[in-house]
Amino acid sequence: MYQVTDDPLSLDALLVAVSHPGAGGVVLFLGVVRDNNADRTVHYLEYEAHNAAAETSMRRIGEEAARRWPGVRIAAPHRTGRLEIGEASVAIAASAPHRGEAFEAARFVIDTLKAETPIWKKEVFDGGEVWIGEGA
Repeated sequence: MYQVTDDPLSLDALLVAVSHPGAGGVVLFLGVVRDNNADRTVHYLEYEAHNAAAETSMRRIGEEAARRWPGVRIAAPHRTGRLEIGEASVAIAASAPHRGEAFEAARFVIDTLKAETPIWKKEVFDGGEVWIGEGA
């Protein structure tokens, strides 16, 4: 489950996507729109992506996680469009035979996704707005 979507993220669907009988640990990470950044009040964010390239990148990252941590399953959707304070913009679900592997895989996926995936956000704040590149 690697997708870029305008729809709200379904946590239930994420958990179903990674659940399996061999999973002893399941980790769910949510990146949530916060009301501040760089000492300014944030009103909302707008995300844009090159959907096909972003989904390819996300799938590649998930496959790398599966190679590094055998038995891990990953789901990683990312939202686009206007997101309000408190809404989840990205979610990473990771299951693995043991909790440590699930945590490590989830952290790898979110850190790599933010560094390499072609998704951009516009931060709208008091007095202006700025585009911030999340990935390549």
